[in-house]
Amino acid sequence: MSAFWQDRPVLVTGATGLLGGALVRRLLGERATLVCLVRDWVPQSELVRAGLLERVRVVRGDVRDRALLERTLGEYEVTTAFHLAAQTIVTIANRNPVSTLESNIQGTWAMLEACRRSPSVKAIVTASSDKAYGDHGGTPYDEETPLQGRHPYDVSKSCADLIARMYAETYGLPVSITRCGNFFGGGDLNWNRIVPGTIRSLLRGERPVIRSDGSFIRDYFYIEDGAAAYMLLAERLDADAGLRGRAFNFSNENRLTVLDMVGKIRRLMGSELEPVVLNEASHEIPAQCLDAGRARRELGWSPLFSLDGALGETIAWYRRFFTDEQGS
Repeated sequence: MSAFWQDRPVLVTGATGLLGGALVRRLLGERATLVCLVRDWVPQSELVRAGLLERVRVVRGDVRDRALLERTLGEYEVTTAFHLAAQTIVTIANRNPVSTLESNIQGTWAMLEACRRSPSVKAIVTASSDKAYGDHGGTPYDEETPLQGRHPYDVSKSCADLIARMYAETYGLPVSITRCGNFFGGGDLNWNRIVPGTIRSLLRGERPVIRSDGSFIRDYFYIEDGAAAYMLLAERLDADAGLRGRAFNFSNENRLTVLDMVGKIRRLMGSELEPVVLNEASHEIPAQCLDAGRARRELGWSPLFSLDGALGETIAWYRRFFTDEQGS
């Protein structure tokens, strides 16, 4: 337990998302006073299913509504803000670029402008992504790698990342940026993502489906490690003005192809079902991996879970989830 968080007024945008649910749970465990911005009612989200929503103050609205955000920050005297709200699915971004750009870019400037106008706010952690780097030929990204997204989701994250740094450099806003890989963990009900989709298929006795050719290299990061990393960065940012405008990669630094990841899940679940490889993916970067050296050196960060340990926890969550679904 950290005395830092006890009774601290904290705002979380995107609280119904995968990372939002894990972060809210961890913050409640540290006795923070939570305000959550919620746009859509998502009954399957961990925030609702686990009864977390009943333990927080809820503001209903859109992250692009700056006046709403400013009112929320002021009335609840928020001192720490986590900006997670975004459209995060690459295939949806490719089909619906405008809604993705509006949520991810306009939502970021609305949030940061509201924070700039709110004197109580002392620390803001905003979520970027490894996708903000774009394609650098498979070389591990460190935080000085140029941001050069080319496709809708990647561009939205490159832009939001730059906007956060602009607010820090120009206005001295106490904001830091996280760049993580593909989050996975219990509570993710976006079945077109490889981890939950594979687990669901294997639990049903079906062959898992891979949209790409399976060779894409990705950085997979457990959601509980992500939530802990966000909180550590917020604590450090509150005490150290030198972290304003700084970006940090968080990663286990495992280079895995999609086929590798599916193979790990199959092994852990004792399944011999071979995947169906569709080779239908488009506008995706072939290889992405992160260098987390800065976070280790400057924040004293290290992951709490090994990849196999995290996958074991995740598989156990989905076993419980589907058992509960069948019993209801």
